[in-house]
This record gives sequence, structure tokens and C-alpha cells, in this order.
Amino acid sequence: MKTGIVGSGFVGATAAYALVMRGVGRRVVLVDMNKARAAAEADDILHAVPFAHQLEVTSGEYADLVGCKVVVVAAGVGQKPGETRLELLGRNAKVFEQVIPNILNYAPQAILLIATNPVDVMTHIAAHYAAQMGVPSSHVIGSGTTLDTARLRTLLGRHLKVDSQHIHAYVLGEHGDSEVLPWSLVTVGGIPLEEFCTDREVSICPDDYVEIDEKVRRAAYHIIDGKGATYYGIGSAIARIVEVIQQDERSILTVCTPMPDVAGVQNVTVSLPNLIGGEGIIQTFFPNLNPKETAALRASAQTVRSVIDKLEL
Repeated sequence: MKTGIVGSGFVGATAAYALVMRGVGRRVVLVDMNKARAAAEADDILHAVPFAHQLEVTSGEYADLVGCKVVVVAAGVGQKPGETRLELLGRNAKVFEQVIPNILNYAPQAILLIATNPVDVMTHIAAHYAAQMGVPSSHVIGSGTTLDTARLRTLLGRHLKVDSQHIHAYVLGEHGDSEVLPWSLVTVGGIPLEEFCTDREVSICPDDYVEIDEKVRRAAYHIIDGKGATYYGIGSAIARIVEVIQQDERSILTVCTPMPDVAGVQNVTVSLPNLIGGEGIIQTFFPNLNPKETAALRASAQTVRSVIDKLEL
């Protein structure tokens, strides 16, 4: 099983490294306009193989994407300190006009996994160009709020002193400032959050919700201020999504893909829980949110839609 990664900057290279660490597939191919960078990253990651899993890691051209089950798209410019994800759009949208057709010319059956920010709008753009080549939107997936969901579960696990893998919570909507943390959906070991806290010597109060919300929502800004870019978390999230597709796991992840309607907003791409397998998006679920959460999701979807409108796709 072969995975292609277009864009070998921090995110693309870290995703390749995470694939090796997880042992996902058999081959990873890095493609980048900067061929020397792609070759150097491939060699460096290949040298980690003896300490992890036996994968072949190479660099190449678009033609080397032939036979890829998944192609990760991490091409584009990085987020600057203080810059919102939506502000990246003007600098990244034109990149996809060339990249998406180039990928699909050689790997028309591949699932496209979009990681370039602002990921919701970039996924919408990718689906637009893919549709012109006969590729269904179910084959175009954005990493969405997969990382945000992991951040939420991690912070809740730390607060509750529970393994985060036993916490079910989702971040919905835009991967960005308007994202929605629906507390009404949170369960711990299948038990609603507040009930779980009542039965144990642990509490969670409105101030805790606000603090966790802020840490999830502002995580990228904090990391970028400190080190210039985020890549370990998103690289690991990408590797997990690739694993689900490659192994046809049928897992539920908060990725994004174009939807005809989200909370009353038409033709928009934001994150919701999606069942994913070997053929991409299998089914999208619309959680039963309370009125306040529904309004927040509608506002988030409208934020993304307002940017898409400017593109005149």
C-alpha cells in the first residue's frame, strides 16, 4: 500500500515520519517543488526505519504517485505568527489549481487528504477541482478538526485523570476561531460528563469549560508564537486518517468534506463526525446538539461559507 505526500515542509515531512512510526502501508513517496528538500526529508526519515517499521520512503515526481491509495496534500505556505487560518487563503488557493489536477492525472483513484490551511476552504477548493476530473467529493477529505478533537480529549483526560482514549468528545465546524466544542455530547466511558463527575471525587465547572475551550481554540496560536509552526500533532492526525483509509477501518473521525447543508448553511465544508473507510467518506453524522450549540455550528459554517462565496467557485 502506497501513500503519496505532496508538500514536504514541516507538516508533510512529519506526517511521513508518523506513518513510519505507526507502520502504515508499505511505501511513502514525497513530492515537492523543492526536489532537494523532498529528497533530504525522505532520506532522513528512511534512516528511522530500522527503529520503527519496515517502510520504503522515497522522493519523486507526480508520476510516482501512480498506485497511491491515499495522497496527502500539504502543499502551500505556512501560517505566520498572528495570522488566522482564513487569512492564509489568498496565498494558498492558487496553489491547488495546479496541484490537484497534477495529482489526479497520475492517481485518479486516490483518496485526497487535504492538510493545507485554511483546511475547510482548501478542501472545498480541492473538491471543486477534483469534480472537474470526475472525482466524487467523498474522495476528498480534509483533516478538519481531527487534531482539535484530540486536543479536547487530551485536556479533558488530564483534568479528569482519565485516559483520553476513553473520552468521547468532538470539535465541530471550522478548524479555526469559530470551531464549536459541544459539551452536551461529552461522555467518559459512555457516561455523560457531568454524571461521571458527580459519581467521583472530581469536578468540572463553567470556569473549567472556558479554560479548556480557550486552550483548544487557541492552541495553534500559542504553539506558533513559541516555535513558529505546528506539525507533530497534525502530522500524527494525518497518519491516523491515512491508516483508517489504508486498512478500511470504518472509524468515525471529525474530518471535513463538502456537504449540501450544515445547520441551514448550503454547500459548505466544515467538520462533522464522519464514518471513513477504504473508499473515503462513507457517511456523515449530524449530532443531536442543543439550541446554543446548533446556533454556534451554523455561525461557524457561515464563516466558512462567506469565504467560499468570495472565491466564486
